[in-house]
Amino acid sequence: MLRLAVFIARKDLLLMLRRRETIVWTFIMPIVFFYFIGSITGGFGGSDEARPPRLAVTMEAGAGFLAGEIITRLEEQGFEITTPRPGQTPARSLTLPGRLTERVLSGETVRLEVIDRTDRPLEGMDIQVRAMRAVYTTLADLALAAGGGDGRPTAEDLRQRRQRQRTITLEVTTAGRRREPPSGFAQAVPGTLVMFTLLVTLTSGAVLLVLEREQGLLRRLACAPISRGGVIAGKVGGKWLLALVQVGFALLAGRFLFGYHWGAALPALLAVLVLWSAFCACCGVCLGCVARSRGQAIGLGVLTANLLAAIGGCWWPIEITPAWMQRLSLLLPTGWAMDAFHRLVSFGDPPAAILPHLAALAVATVAVGHLATRLFRYE
Repeated sequence: MLRLAVFIARKDLLLMLRRRETIVWTFIMPIVFFYFIGSITGGFGGSDEARPPRLAVTMEAGAGFLAGEIITRLEEQGFEITTPRPGQTPARSLTLPGRLTERVLSGETVRLEVIDRTDRPLEGMDIQVRAMRAVYTTLADLALAAGGGDGRPTAEDLRQRRQRQRTITLEVTTAGRRREPPSGFAQAVPGTLVMFTLLVTLTSGAVLLVLEREQGLLRRLACAPISRGGVIAGKVGGKWLLALVQVGFALLAGRFLFGYHWGAALPALLAVLVLWSAFCACCGVCLGCVARSRGQAIGLGVLTANLLAAIGGCWWPIEITPAWMQRLSLLLPTGWAMDAFHRLVSFGDPPAAILPHLAALAVATVAVGHLATRLFRYE
């Protein structure tokens, strides 16, 4: 029976791979989604390794040494200072007006404004705080230099003040490891992989089973010297092989085309993917047994895959959603797979952290596989 089941699985895989729809949604569309979603959501959740924020600074003529001092303090706050070209409109800009040093030393109020043209308000608030700190520390040292020396403060006075050891220092450390929501390709690659594996097995896998029933091919199998269990195992095996092919292609594409690192716990990650593929295969057989037509199989498959992907955290980082939605995602197979992905790859947890996820996927696979054996029919 095992030999015949393997034969059926291999033939089913070849039949599905001959369909143009399967080729497109298995090998082409995931790449498109990797690039599109990963590119537009880069930096969405923030990262400790993100590039420093850029600030375009325009220094008008006669600004004096205070302008250079402020720029130095801005760089100490982590800014990448650039000079805008004529006619350019930078995303964030600061203008240091002419006669800045002279006006400040004479007691005149000078207003400096950071103009933020981006649509990221939280990041903009962080930029404002850093810029204010750079300006206020400059003014504080200027006041100390003016009160403790003879005559007007100079650039050398401020340089010495900046290099002097502070009497009070503040050290800030995180209480444990920070867990920023994954963004860019860190979210798009695993999310697209999980969603498209389920989508392809639910549509192509189910449609093939419906076609075989309509064309009487399953009735021929009923007359063949193979048990009903062997036929079901072959049908599940074919869709499992298709899911594994898709997963393997996504692993290679994510690594070599998009530079996505799959983490140090690759064996544990592969265990998640093997169980996820098996679960998707059983779901495809179940849908193929329930659907009465190809249209029903495609419609139900697309609806189910997209609904589970959205709620399970494939479309966006589940960490940015309300707490009730995060709890809901952990009740769904897509949520188990995505949470295991992020624990292993994004957060660097040990393999033992995903044992509950593996157990849940294994139980769900057995349950759906049992349901498929009860629903399977030859005609």
